[in-house]
Amino acid sequence: MTKKSAKSLSERDALIIWHPYTQHKIAAIPLPVVKGEGIYLVDEKGNKYIDAISSWWTNLHGHAHPYIAQKIYEQAQQLEHVIFAGCTHEPAVQLGERLLPLLPGNFSKAFYSDNGSTAVEVALKMAIQYQGNKEQGARNKILALRHSYHGDTFGAMSVSERSVFVKAFEDYLFEVIFIDAEEKLSTINAQCSLLNLKEVAALIYEPLLQGAGGMNVYKAEKLDGLLKLCKQNNIICIADEVMTGFYRTGKMFASEYAEEKPDIICLSKGLTGGSLPLAITACSQKIFDAFLGDDMHKTFFHGHSYTANPIACAAALASLELLQKKECIDNIQFISDSNRQFVKQIQQNEKVLHPRSIGTVLAFELDSEQNEYMNKIKEKVMELSLQEGILLRPLGNTIYIMPPYCITAEQLKKVYKTLQILVNKI
Repeated sequence: MTKKSAKSLSERDALIIWHPYTQHKIAAIPLPVVKGEGIYLVDEKGNKYIDAISSWWTNLHGHAHPYIAQKIYEQAQQLEHVIFAGCTHEPAVQLGERLLPLLPGNFSKAFYSDNGSTAVEVALKMAIQYQGNKEQGARNKILALRHSYHGDTFGAMSVSERSVFVKAFEDYLFEVIFIDAEEKLSTINAQCSLLNLKEVAALIYEPLLQGAGGMNVYKAEKLDGLLKLCKQNNIICIADEVMTGFYRTGKMFASEYAEEKPDIICLSKGLTGGSLPLAITACSQKIFDAFLGDDMHKTFFHGHSYTANPIACAAALASLELLQKKECIDNIQFISDSNRQFVKQIQQNEKVLHPRSIGTVLAFELDSEQNEYMNKIKEKVMELSLQEGILLRPLGNTIYIMPPYCITAEQLKKVYKTLQILVNKI
């Protein structure tokens, strides 16, 4: 190819790539990222951008972290992959041994998959089959929270809010009963009293922070009331901590804020520090025991080709080590404190609606008549933030940040300054 006819990375992309959540006829040209350096993403011209959203909420320690990269390299030289039905390996066993004791509740088994949506699918299937294996009657209903989002596979879509994300597939989704977590406990109890809870197999929820539904924050005591009601009626409680896990809300897991703990927990995104796809659906011993027996029909018939990939497990082990270092914990606290201070500062601006923070996550809405995901404010915010050297991806008119934990005070100050510039320009 001659120099004259050479195409940029973005131009080559436009010829062959179909991007997620993208209307290609009107979408902006994608950012051509060629390198990651800690908090920064670097484009093909050498421009640096602070990754203020942790690349879809996955990156914990910064891009191309040398320790994680070294552990990936070492594992790739020893065992890259092996079928996980009938085989096992050290990284998978070791990750389970280290992670299960840290989970909020009595978890004894880890089931591996490869992303958040499949972690949720596994959890729903576990809960439904648990009820069947235990012969708990016709428990064929699922409870979920309004404004929820649990993924893009069909089960995960079914338990998500009927929004633009699932509209094209509504006729194919199974029935779900939605409850508003932001209501008073008395109202939630009243809603549930109208149901036959003996027909409900499971409750699924994002604890305290609903991500793609608009970064909605709700109180732990409201969650506790709902979980207590479910447990009294033998309803399996599933915590979707795909986004909230690994200190995003200030604690290791958001479920730690509530007294009542889940029976099943879904993990992904930050599990490998943002380096490789991996997910875990962890369950209590009572869930696992319901699948034991001489009857093969009680087997959990679910699996994936790359279940418990050794390289991904090695990355997760490395990330977990980094996560438990004092330096990382201190910086998480610093980000959390800084976010609370910035909320106090920005709430004085009349254009800003409902500024809030929980742990390392900060969010607010820009005043707009159109509050949907497809709000055109999103494109304007992304364009202006890139001009300032910051990568953002709003949820409609909801602007948020969720930076990697390695961000410095100076870098975080630049992110806050950019948010103020965006508010004043839009």
